[in-house]
Amino acid sequence: MGINRRDFIKQLAGIGGVALLGKDVNVWAGEPATSLHDSFGVIVDTTLCVGCRSCEKACNQINQDLPRKAPQSYKDNSVFEKRRRMAADSYTVVNRYNNPEDSDKPVYVKFQCMHCTDPACVSACIVGALTKESNGAIRYDPWKCIGCRYCMAACPFQVPAYEYNNAMTPQVRKCTFCFEQRTSKGKAPACVQACPMEVMTFGKRRELIKIAKRRIEKHPDRYIPHLYGEHELGGTSWMYLSSLPFEKIDFPKLGYVSPPSYTEPIQHTIFKHFIPPLTLFAVLGGLMWFLKPKGVKSESVLEEENSEK
Repeated sequence: MGINRRDFIKQLAGIGGVALLGKDVNVWAGEPATSLHDSFGVIVDTTLCVGCRSCEKACNQINQDLPRKAPQSYKDNSVFEKRRRMAADSYTVVNRYNNPEDSDKPVYVKFQCMHCTDPACVSACIVGALTKESNGAIRYDPWKCIGCRYCMAACPFQVPAYEYNNAMTPQVRKCTFCFEQRTSKGKAPACVQACPMEVMTFGKRRELIKIAKRRIEKHPDRYIPHLYGEHELGGTSWMYLSSLPFEKIDFPKLGYVSPPSYTEPIQHTIFKHFIPPLTLFAVLGGLMWFLKPKGVKSESVLEEENSEK
């Protein structure tokens, strides 16, 4: 028994109505991020770093899912000859930069996931594989991940890395803020604890901002008068002090408004207050089918018509 175009559109409308009434419409769009003034954070004082890479070593040791690296490999200073980014096997890296004020004292900077207050990666993930925890950490659930890598495209800091060499069970990799092992228990991340120069200070974010501003006021000749991460993109859990302009040490110049504050109102309008994705796709598919040139018939339809004759 055949079905005409009108009946087909009616069935699509019925499916859409069931989806609209019977299912939670908040499918993709995340709820607005709550204030995280009491969340944890870290200040990184780049003027104190000597490039010992103890933070890299501690990160590798505490994250058992990372491939083991020989302890002596972290004493290899040849890695500073080129700029490095976080990778699937390295959640944190230290880079070296020339110091125009003193060529004998280069500037070393540690990089990892910034754990944004209103993270673009979480907003971009369509399956909820990334979540923002109340203590400031952004967590990743590999069982939910479908490998779309939207988080990688959305991240303003180019942090998430993909396991391209893992053909069977690839995952998105990034710093976890040592959530499971330490920060969920109120302890400092392993990299912070391991630093012999006390480059990093761990604590409540709002208190860290006060500490950083006091340092800038007390030593105006040492620091650029700006705490990177206090306001950038709505704020980040990791914040930086520097003697050099931040664009000179590979930090992007960003506005104070987070990307989700632009995109999520659109998502909410479409997917929460209007129609869910299932209905939207059904209607669009139905319209495409209905508007297809009527003179074109598939071979199966022609065969069916000939057999009826």
